[in-house]
Amino acid sequence: MKSKSQTALSATDDVKPDGNSVNGHVSGPKVKVEEKMDESQLTRLATGVTVDAGPSASAAPPTRTEKAAFVELRKGIIQITAVENDGSPRSLVILTGLKTLFRTQLPMMPREYIARLVYDRNSKALAIIKRGYKVVGGICYRPFPHRSFAEIVFFATASVDQVKGYGGMLMDHFKAHVRNTYPNVMHFLTYADNFAVIFFKKQGFSKDITLDRSVWAGYIKDYEGGTIMQCTMLHKVNYLDKANIIAKQRDAVVAKIREKSKSHVRYDGLPQFQEGAPEGVTVDPKDVPGLRDVCWSRPFYLSPSSTPRSAEQNFMHRLLGDLKAHPSAWAFLNPVNGEEVVDYYDVVKRPMDFSTMEHKLNTNQYSNMKTFIDDTQLIFDNCRLYNPEGSVYVKHAAKLEKFMKEQVNDYARRLA
Repeated sequence: MKSKSQTALSATDDVKPDGNSVNGHVSGPKVKVEEKMDESQLTRLATGVTVDAGPSASAAPPTRTEKAAFVELRKGIIQITAVENDGSPRSLVILTGLKTLFRTQLPMMPREYIARLVYDRNSKALAIIKRGYKVVGGICYRPFPHRSFAEIVFFATASVDQVKGYGGMLMDHFKAHVRNTYPNVMHFLTYADNFAVIFFKKQGFSKDITLDRSVWAGYIKDYEGGTIMQCTMLHKVNYLDKANIIAKQRDAVVAKIREKSKSHVRYDGLPQFQEGAPEGVTVDPKDVPGLRDVCWSRPFYLSPSSTPRSAEQNFMHRLLGDLKAHPSAWAFLNPVNGEEVVDYYDVVKRPMDFSTMEHKLNTNQYSNMKTFIDDTQLIFDNCRLYNPEGSVYVKHAAKLEKFMKEQVNDYARRLA
């Protein structure tokens, strides 16, 4: 039986990303740096001064983009509500929506098993609802206050909303809700599906179980193919204000870095290149103020032995970069961790991922476009080979495959 905590989670929740996920993060359109700058920053940039130099940078720190999930919650588009089987019509409607969501997003779990646990009067739940009682995310759990822990049974968000950050937001509200409802509960345990391990790590879960086995053994069920994980809450942390806490910590670190930074130092132009200077004068980079201070050395790409890229190589580099930055690429970025997905390499005999492709591309192992495209297609074929049809990973692979073919066809038309 697969793990209870199978999820279809986004890169924003992702483990985008980083992590060893199985063939399955960057949401939102790319924004040029220049579009985020005011006029004074653009002026300094044009004159060669870094944009964080000067008093205006410290007086007006860059604004941070709010995740879509928090925008929708603030505007009332979605709501997070606690629910249990108390027999009321409202509760039964929401629980039925949760059951349908878990059945859709956790296809490997038996339907009867999901229904039994969701409607169990000992189970509690937290649901994200929108437009009335439409359930788009939820977490089902069983609290054991006398044992000071709670078991997370199911956790999922709707596929269409996965890039909005629903998963991380729901987990933060879950921690705050449990703290308020069960003050003695400070630990969470769950059997995470191999695909969800990275997500739970990002939410503070660990494979190191510090809770004594005598506390939880016999209270939660063992699941074949899953990984038991634990999260312990911190008393001093307000999980609903986590973003501001992290932002303050980051600002403090940046402020310390700027105390040591020399980015505000400006050097006059070299006299060898001023008006009236003789032509044909060369300058050793080591004699240039600023470069000398940072112990500059000649980059490898300026080496006389380096050869310029062909148009085809430039296209392969650009395409690989676009594929890695695609919102659906989070599960294809790195090789699959065989310790977390123990049977993966028994099924997939020719593994491939984008980081491996990047290494091959940088070391000139692709002799032509065909070999590059073959490796890209191999990633998608491996995904379909290992994962069930209709799973979130297969859907992401289909989106990436379509994007790749569109880019390749467009490149071929330009050459024609």
